[in-house]
Amino acid sequence: MPEFTSFDGTSLYYEDEGAGPPVVLLHGLSSSTDGNWKDAGIWAALAGAGRRPIGMDARGHGRSGKPHEPAAYEGDAMVRDVGALLDHLGLTEIDLVGYSMGAATALRFALGDHRLRRLVLGGIGGDPAKWGAETAERSSMTGRWLAGLEADDPDALEDPVARRARKVFEARDNDLKAIAALLRSDRRQLSADMEPERVRVPTLVVCGDRDASPHQLAAALADGRALVLEGDHEGVVTNPELARAIVSFLAA
Repeated sequence: MPEFTSFDGTSLYYEDEGAGPPVVLLHGLSSSTDGNWKDAGIWAALAGAGRRPIGMDARGHGRSGKPHEPAAYEGDAMVRDVGALLDHLGLTEIDLVGYSMGAATALRFALGDHRLRRLVLGGIGGDPAKWGAETAERSSMTGRWLAGLEADDPDALEDPVARRARKVFEARDNDLKAIAALLRSDRRQLSADMEPERVRVPTLVVCGDRDASPHQLAAALADGRALVLEGDHEGVVTNPELARAIVSFLAA
């Protein structure tokens, strides 16, 4: 099983196929390389186009190590994991594709590392100037998810959001304690001080038509373009147009 040890000793699993130009793929919360990229056909589309897809299961997910302490996910831990993967594979230039949580990681990586050629950000958008404003609604939703993940008796849960969160995370074979630790951690994700205009590489921002708008983020980037596809936050990943859009953009 291909794996490497990241900066803090966490073991991270990755997959690597082909010998073409490398494309590193970062999945979303509660998913994995298989769930976000292989099952959706995006991996096969990239390999079929002569690219070298490389997928890393984020810490706490898939076949990677799953720390149960919030501190393991704090700061730029996931960003540093990407750098550690590139160092492990000896890569000096890559295309980087992230979705949702993975897109936030990819954007932060792009702000601090110069090994990028092109960047694709999926499932994030809105006005970057307003990122990071902790709303009561968002805080409440996280709390309801945690209530579902940490319940001793899930059958006794009365909140439908908590019940659904528990079912979704279990259906994806997540380690519930690891996901709860991640949600409780003080992670650096999207914040208003990120200055996305400092990302100089060509960047595609793509979202579903029933998700966040990609237009303001694309406009804030130095060389950004927006694309809207049919689907909500979860469903757009399986839209075949997403695979075609990624392949086409990276081929330019």
